[in-house]
Amino acid sequence: MSIAAKLESLGVNLPDAPAPAANYVPFVRVGNIVYVSGQISMDGELITGKLGDTMDVEAGASAARTCAINLLAQVKAACGGDIDKLVRVIKLTGFVNSTPDFTAQPQVINGASDFLVEALGESGRHSRSAVSAAALPLGVAVEIEGIFEVQ
Repeated sequence: MSIAAKLESLGVNLPDAPAPAANYVPFVRVGNIVYVSGQISMDGELITGKLGDTMDVEAGASAARTCAINLLAQVKAACGGDIDKLVRVIKLTGFVNSTPDFTAQPQVINGASDFLVEALGESGRHSRSAVSAAALPLGVAVEIEGIFEVQ
């Protein structure tokens, strides 16, 4: 099954790739590697909150899933609109807006990782870092950047 068909079967329509909010580009393609800038938890509206205070792990994981969808939207743009040129996810770095005593960052970023494996199968498995941040841009709950292999 193609990636586009699998996403459709999951009820996921990739949004237009979000425009950058400052002086940077949303992705850089070097050969068959695409480096995608951090994608914030935004699904039409910002998903804001601080894990360990105003947001629980389940809501944080849902925000991370949204970041993963936005990452795929950027990959699709990097591939001229053809998401089926995605070969594999190489690495994610996830940032979680959390309190100093919150330690479940990996469980939050699992929202992105689990979605990518569900949508892409083995090619969605990746290396990963999940770290805490005292604050994230615009008060969002999660931001994730990624590295991808494409055709």
